[in-house]
Amino acid sequence: MTPVYLTLTSTAPEATDLGYLLHKHPERVQQFDVSAGLAHIFYPEASEKRCTVALLLEVDPIALVRGRRYGGDAFALSQYVNDRPYAASSMLAVALGKVFRTAMTGRCDARPDLVDRPLPLEVNIPVLPSVGGTELVRELFEPLGWTVQATPIPLDETIPEWGDSRYVTLRLTGSFVLAKALSHLYVLLPVLDSSKHYWVSADEVEKLVRAAGSWLPAHPAAETITRRYLAHQRELVASAVSRLAEVDDFRVEGLEEDISATQSPVPRPLVVRRKEAVLSALRTAGAARVVDLGCGEGALLRELITHVEFSAILGVDVSARALELADRRLNLERMPESQRARLRLLQSSLTYRDGRLTGYDAVVLMEVIEHLDPERLPALESTVFRYAHPRTVVLTTPNVEHNVRFEQLAAATMRHRDHRFEWTREEFADWAAGVGERTGYTVRFLPIGDDDPVVGPPTQMAIFTREDEHRQEAS
Repeated sequence: MTPVYLTLTSTAPEATDLGYLLHKHPERVQQFDVSAGLAHIFYPEASEKRCTVALLLEVDPIALVRGRRYGGDAFALSQYVNDRPYAASSMLAVALGKVFRTAMTGRCDARPDLVDRPLPLEVNIPVLPSVGGTELVRELFEPLGWTVQATPIPLDETIPEWGDSRYVTLRLTGSFVLAKALSHLYVLLPVLDSSKHYWVSADEVEKLVRAAGSWLPAHPAAETITRRYLAHQRELVASAVSRLAEVDDFRVEGLEEDISATQSPVPRPLVVRRKEAVLSALRTAGAARVVDLGCGEGALLRELITHVEFSAILGVDVSARALELADRRLNLERMPESQRARLRLLQSSLTYRDGRLTGYDAVVLMEVIEHLDPERLPALESTVFRYAHPRTVVLTTPNVEHNVRFEQLAAATMRHRDHRFEWTREEFADWAAGVGERTGYTVRFLPIGDDDPVVGPPTQMAIFTREDEHRQEAS
C-alpha cells in the first residue's frame, strides 16, 4: 500500500515562491519528529512554472499506543492492526499543523507580499479514508471553492464484485490563499475519517475555532464537521457552537441537543438569542399569522412551529435548494398533522410583489437585508411595507460597529461572505426611520446580545408597527 503521503502544488508565476510561504527551501530535504512518527518534507519538482512540496509521514503504529489513551477504537487489537501507516487521517493533519505551523498562521517575514495572494493550487492524496465515501468528500470541500476529483479505491481490484472500500484517491484544485487552503486540510482530513488517533480533549475546541473560525460558520456541513472533529463529545460541541456562533449564524439546528445536554455553563449562541428576541417581539405584537421572509433552511420556522399561538406560518425563500433543506430539516413528512397544517413553504422573491404574502399579521426579516444589494432595498420596502402591509414587521441585521469585538474576524471584513453591506447603528436607524415615514409605520429599536457600552450589541433589531394599529388601540 501507499504510505501516508500528500503533495501540494502551485502553478502561479514564479511558482517557487511557495517555498517562502511554507518556510521550507526547495533544495533541502527536512525531517520533523511528530507524535505519529517522522515527517519528511521535500520538493519533487521546483521550477518557475510549477512547484510541488511533498509531505511523507512514516508512522510508528506501535509507539502510537504505548502508554496513551485513545477514543474511537472499540477493542485493544485495533490499536495494532489498522490502516494508520498507510492512510491520510488525523495523523497527517497533525503533521501538517506542525511542519507548516507558521504558514498556517499567515506569516511570511521574508516575503509578506505573498501572504494574502491567492495561488492556483493542487492537492493530491493517494489514500484517504472517507466514512461517507466520495459524496462526503464533495460535501466538505466543494462549498469552500475546491474542484474535487475523488476516486473510490476498490476493496480488491481482482474481485470487482466486492465493490469499493472506504478509501478514495483525492485531487483538489482551486485558487486560495495558502494559509486558508492548509486550514481546510487540517480540519477536514480527520473529519472525513471520523476518528482521531489521540484523545480528544477541551483544547480541540480552541484548535477548531482557530483553524476554521473564518469559514466554518458559513459551511453547509458545519454540523457534521463540528461533531466529527470533536468526536461527538457534547460538552465540546456545545462549547464550539458558542464560540463559532459569536460572529455569524453558525448552524445550531441539529446541535441544540448537545448544548442542552452539557453539564457546563455554556453561553447561549447569538443565533439562539436572536431567535428568542424575534419570538418575543411577535408575541408582544399578538401576531398569529407569520411570514418568515428569507427563511433559508428553516432556523426560525423550527421555533415557530413549536408554539401553538402561531396559527399560520409561511416560510418564504428565493432559493429552491434552501427550501428543500428546510423541508428535510423540519422533517415535514413525519411532522404531526396538527403542526403540518399550520406550516407552508413557498418559493418567492423578497423584491417582487406576491399576493400570497398578504393577509398576515407579521413579517420577519431575520438577518436578510444585508444579503441584498443596497439598490434593491427600495424594492424590498415596497414589497413588504406597502404591498404585503402586515401589522408588524420584525427585522434584524448585524451591527458592524461590534465586529471589532470578534477576535476571529479579520479587520475590515464582514461577518458572512455573502453580505453586501453591514450597517452601523446610526445607518440602520436612519434607514428604518425613513421606511417608517414613507410607509406609515412607527419603529422602535432593541439590542440583541450583550450591549457593549462602546460599540453596541452584535445584532440590532427594528420592530415596525403600522400607525393605524396604534390609533385603533388608543381609541
